[in-house]
Amino acid sequence: MTQSRRQPSSSRPVQTPSTNPLLPTPNRHRLTLPLLLLIALSLIPALVLAAGRIQFESAQKTVSVVMDYSALTAQANLNGLAPLDLLARYRKLGVNGVGVYEDTIATLENRAEIYKQPGTELALKYPGQGVNPRLTYMRDLDGGNAVARLRARFTIPFSTKVIGGVSWTVWPTDPSFLPAGPNTALIGELQKQGYVVVYRPYDSPVVKAPGTDWPNVPFLAFTDNQVIGARDPVLLEQIKGRLGARVPAIIEFTPQKGLDTLIEGKPGIRLFSISGAWQDLLTPADVSSKFVLAARERSHKLLYTRPFGTIQETETFLGSLQTGLDKWGIKIGTPVPAAYNPSALLRWLCILGPLAALLLIGLSYPLVRLGLIVSALGLLIALGLNGGQPFPGFALVAAISFPALGLVMRRSRASDWFVATGFSLVGVLFVSALGANRDSMLGLDPFKGVGLTLLAPICIVALSFLPRQDIRKTAYQIYSTPFKLGDVLVMLVVGLAVALIYLRRGNATGAGVSDAEAKVREALQDSIIRPRFKELLGHSVLLVGLSGVLPGYFSLMALLGGVVGQASMLNTFSHFHTPLIISFERVLIGLGAGLVFGYVLVYLVKLVLRLWQGRGDWMRDAKLDIN
Repeated sequence: MTQSRRQPSSSRPVQTPSTNPLLPTPNRHRLTLPLLLLIALSLIPALVLAAGRIQFESAQKTVSVVMDYSALTAQANLNGLAPLDLLARYRKLGVNGVGVYEDTIATLENRAEIYKQPGTELALKYPGQGVNPRLTYMRDLDGGNAVARLRARFTIPFSTKVIGGVSWTVWPTDPSFLPAGPNTALIGELQKQGYVVVYRPYDSPVVKAPGTDWPNVPFLAFTDNQVIGARDPVLLEQIKGRLGARVPAIIEFTPQKGLDTLIEGKPGIRLFSISGAWQDLLTPADVSSKFVLAARERSHKLLYTRPFGTIQETETFLGSLQTGLDKWGIKIGTPVPAAYNPSALLRWLCILGPLAALLLIGLSYPLVRLGLIVSALGLLIALGLNGGQPFPGFALVAAISFPALGLVMRRSRASDWFVATGFSLVGVLFVSALGANRDSMLGLDPFKGVGLTLLAPICIVALSFLPRQDIRKTAYQIYSTPFKLGDVLVMLVVGLAVALIYLRRGNATGAGVSDAEAKVREALQDSIIRPRFKELLGHSVLLVGLSGVLPGYFSLMALLGGVVGQASMLNTFSHFHTPLIISFERVLIGLGAGLVFGYVLVYLVKLVLRLWQGRGDWMRDAKLDIN
């Protein structure tokens, strides 16, 4: 009996042929074109938001070069100079701000405003007058009233005792390091000379009303791992009210508990500094390079500097810093913090793009049900990692779906590299549109799921390799496939490479870089916008995998390795503190270099394989002789 040929119905997927015999044919579902159109339409609000963000960031290219006054004073004293005179010398090299710490009682003692004696010494000096050697005694000098101000400032139980004919205030502990308020005379003189002052208050539980005596300065930088009042919600709310127009600094790599609450609804400003201990290990050129990078690529507006061991080294550093800032069009002045607040309506419209991409991935799987399950899991995980919040959740959806979308739909020839890259570039606009806001651009709300952005696209593409058959049969075939020792070694190397890439994600990585690589990175970032190395390698490897020049499953492994380059592009744009135009330049440089290197690599692979195989006789006769 002749069996009639069934015509595909409109509800069944139409298959597009694949030229790679190891890969199943992707589906071309009847919803493919509508979903692509939906992605294109939702790209319009994403482009509008991108233009607005670029305009906002272009107006934020002013930084203040701030010198730590305590460190400056120490250097000036060692060289027999007045601190303000040395500061004026550095001002000619771009320093326009000063970081002033709150006074301590020890500071008042050094300035001869008070006289403090431990009880042990005072008892020896005035025997028999009832001096308690376990207490500390304090009095004013030169007819001042500093001690009265201190007594009014603290909750400490004081007493008064006349010793040697003089009235002393008795402290139950040594108060040397207690915060004593601002040096208003110094701050006033600095402001009179036109410096931008960053005030650095200390926290202490014995201060009665912290924040009420803060000077009228533009910026505050807290000195501990938590802001004043972080442990007391009532006090924190009072501190927030006492901020006034002062803008708190967000210090890079120094998370401070309570800072996000303190500046909720208020502006913040990013501050970059290098500890004195780390700076001592670097050259002035190295340090200036890091500060320029912070201003150029990490949106830091306060560059908090410290002098080097010598004045000459400090001047070399400041001169190099000023040259670097000028090169990239960054002005030195008084930064004016502004909050980036994108349109909520446009962001809601952008959500349709990642949602359509995720659905399109599922419908393009050879096993459609498996694809839809993978898409649903990706959606649930992305939203779950972000606490159900739609905007950051769908930013993560975009970051894991668009790097995989092009390779799930088309992966049979070298030209499909451009299709995959095109979808990834579309995805970066959605990541920016949905993930960039005030808190994420200030670094207060970092992108959640960075590791997932590297691993999930690889898994999504790998699962699309499963053939169109009973999945139990596929599992059995994989289980029954014999492996050679070479296969095991190759998979081990690939696994180690993926682990290394994962550990080195982000800015604070789990795996360091070698000195040689650090030098290369620094040289590149000083001259151009440095591309990410895993993008360069990933783009090249993907081109090799799509070209089909590698034998057997090596093409599939190269294709999966190339997904890292696509995923890394989306990962680049998840660093929202980096200006959008900088991220675009970094990605485009990586794409151009990766494409050129990829075609060279394809040629080299062909050449090596031709030389290796020769006539092929040795391959047929080769055996491992262990005798």
